[in-house]
Amino acid sequence: MTPATAAVASITADRQHQTARRFVVSFAPDKARVGGIRRITLAHLGLWKISGPMADNALLTVSELVTNAIRHAGGDNIALTVVLADGELRVAVTDGNPEPARIALAGDADESGRGLFIVAVIARDWGVSDHGTTTWAILHAGGPDGRR
Repeated sequence: MTPATAAVASITADRQHQTARRFVVSFAPDKARVGGIRRITLAHLGLWKISGPMADNALLTVSELVTNAIRHAGGDNIALTVVLADGELRVAVTDGNPEPARIALAGDADESGRGLFIVAVIARDWGVSDHGTTTWAILHAGGPDGRR
């Protein structure tokens, strides 16, 4: 089991009665990958009937967590895990860097440093795994199967 899968499994352990929908994708830490990861996520959200503002928030969360992982990757691989269960969308990104992600205080003129702040505003909850290599967020996705 990959660290990302383990992190999402621990988040969903109390909800084993629900059949979860999930996908996992691994990729090299290259900023050119962000667009492709967004397209993969959008395709799955479409299959799960998640659209509109909910899909927008999910894509923004994926973009910010993946971009942060690429910038600070501690290894040759990044893994994105997205799980839909009980009306929640759980996004976890593992980057191999044991330094936990932290919200930065970006100034007005700064061109970056707002990603985790944006995730914190959008998400119902977010955090970092005990080992620091996985950053996760939980978003409200609608009804039990993600539909509004």
